[in-house]
Amino acid sequence: MNLPVSGPHDPYAALRLPEFRRLILARVFYTIATRIQGLVVSWQIFKLTNDPLALGLIGLSEAIPSIAVSLYAGHVADTIRRKNIIVAGVTVLLLCAALLWFFASPLGLGFLARGSFYTLPLYGVIFLSGIARGFLGPALFSFMPQLLPSRERLANAITWNSTTYQAAAVIGPAIGGYLIAHLGVSNSYAVATGLMLVALLHFLSIASRPLPPIEGEKLSLQDSVLSGLRFIWQNQLVLAALSLDLFAVLFGGAVALLPVFAADILKVGATGLGHLETAPAVGSVLMAALLTYFPLHRRAGRKLLWAVAGFGVATIFFALSTNIWLSLFLLFLTGVFDAVSVIVRQTLIHTFTPEYMKGRVAAVNNIFIGSSNEIGSFESGAMARFLGTVPSVVFGGLMTIAVVGITAWRADKLRRLDMTPEKATAGA
Repeated sequence: MNLPVSGPHDPYAALRLPEFRRLILARVFYTIATRIQGLVVSWQIFKLTNDPLALGLIGLSEAIPSIAVSLYAGHVADTIRRKNIIVAGVTVLLLCAALLWFFASPLGLGFLARGSFYTLPLYGVIFLSGIARGFLGPALFSFMPQLLPSRERLANAITWNSTTYQAAAVIGPAIGGYLIAHLGVSNSYAVATGLMLVALLHFLSIASRPLPPIEGEKLSLQDSVLSGLRFIWQNQLVLAALSLDLFAVLFGGAVALLPVFAADILKVGATGLGHLETAPAVGSVLMAALLTYFPLHRRAGRKLLWAVAGFGVATIFFALSTNIWLSLFLLFLTGVFDAVSVIVRQTLIHTFTPEYMKGRVAAVNNIFIGSSNEIGSFESGAMARFLGTVPSVVFGGLMTIAVVGITAWRADKLRRLDMTPEKATAGA
């Protein structure tokens, strides 16, 4: 892989590491597979039920097991080699993809047709995948820094990690929408299963790493689990950043209702749904790529607050739009603002968290952020059932803006956060 010659700021510093590149490729295939699968299962369940609440239940079915195992998963990520956890988690997700493929096949459709709870097996598979992702999140988060020779490449690695993730998130829904429209649900699941297998093979190709040395005495399971919570609770910067994203994602996400917008409001069908799903990721990948060349350091806290507020405003106008092009642009803007939030938050957590504790802190981060996407999906589906689709998304955007105001008022350290290399401190 030929990369440009490095200068004073080398935007390709992390990509010069072969094993980091293998990790990035593995995550790209994994993300494309999960995005295709998520889009297809949402479309399948909505067509089976014609109920927005059923879409919300998809998120809840994944969030409950993920939250339930997260704290223990963080302890495991700090006590067992992280590559082993990653391989086990992706293997379970490969099994889940194959099961969804089976349930969409002619034989599986006959199985689903028996009785009135025909979507129950689908929710069961989603529940199982939630357990796997609960363990996978902390392991991936804490394994990535172990592939870097020094902390100087960490910010660059985080930005590339986010950029390639968002690029895969662009490709996944676009492929998924095309597959549904032209090949059908069953073949779409088959493609997702194949991509998940490729991801597993790439993860297997990365050499394992020993765990970082533990500072102090070895803790019991209970103390180990609680230590991650105590660390975050006592660190205003980390707590404020996580809380901000938690409530922004919880209230501000319209993604769970995109099948409703595609089918009933914008009337663009499965292909249009793929475009709607892709638009936020396009914005995210372009902003993340820009931040690779122009790192976001100076006044990072203020920029984070403005970005989350912008996310809320764009969400409100998306809810009110009835034009597909305007809707795509507004979703694009939500992705732009979200990229800023993700990169600042991940850099902040990696910077202020000791290596030996990153699994446990990542587990709490998974509860705050990862599972809030699924809980937010349930909140969106439930609110759409009782308020209507458009009012529920407007309400979510307004609540996001309110959360930004409260955070800016209460968390002065986050507001003053400066992440320039020579400072990297709050209020500097």
